[in-house]
Amino acid sequence: MADRDNKHKENVPGPYYVDDQCIDCDLCRETAPANFTRENDGGYSYVFKQPETAEERAACDEAIAHKAVAFGAPLLFGLQADPMNHAGAVVG
Repeated sequence: MADRDNKHKENVPGPYYVDDQCIDCDLCRETAPANFTRENDGGYSYVFKQPETAEERAACDEAIAHKAVAFGAPLLFGLQADPMNHAGAVVG
């Protein structure tokens, strides 16, 4: 279950984040490369840029959809859209 309190410090502020449960599967980086990158030393992904366009939001939402969980629910493997800081994007 993703947990806001366990977000990686590298995540930029905003609704999308990766927490310490990331298994470094590369799915988010492949699906939304404009928004996710890898912390090589730690071996996990993080959000380096929050989505700014509809296309970027769609790519981030697709990364979340692959985890098969809707908006506001905990996501597997540490990827989560934060409902408390969602800024109007539709997730899940």
